[in-house]
Amino acid sequence: MTTTDLRTEPSTVAGERAMLEGFLDYHRETLAMKCAGLDDAQLRRAPLSPSELSLLGLVRHLADVERHWFRRVLADEQAPPLYYSEADPDGEFHVGEQDTWDEAHATWRAEIAKAREAAASRTLDDVSTRKGQAGEPFSLRWIYTHMIEEYARHNGHADLIREQIDGATGE
Repeated sequence: MTTTDLRTEPSTVAGERAMLEGFLDYHRETLAMKCAGLDDAQLRRAPLSPSELSLLGLVRHLADVERHWFRRVLADEQAPPLYYSEADPDGEFHVGEQDTWDEAHATWRAEIAKAREAAASRTLDDVSTRKGQAGEPFSLRWIYTHMIEEYARHNGHADLIREQIDGATGE
């Protein structure tokens, strides 16, 4: 990549919570790094046909994922989806000319801040009051672990997309 890696490596000796938060933040910053230095047209580009995946779509998707797990599930807030709907369940990936990095990035960063706020007063063992489809509750530990997995998977997609856009490779 042509940008400087400003990510903080997760501690190898931290306590469980600090380690989970460190890995989640590392993966959040990895996605930001994959998007760095590209213009809106490049960020909207879906170069892996027939897939509609674009870097901008991934950022929008992860803004909704942050919102879902931390605000709706953990904090039991009424926070409707940002980019998708029943009519368009993959709406976050359907980016158009009107969709910009500035808007998606600001929204994503705001959802990350709200996620941190929702988690701050809870312990890893605190359980959501909102249940999943099978009626199961979710602990904050499970949510952190799931979010790390979600980002790691999508950062793999981001690697491939970025390489197709401008040839940049790297972590």
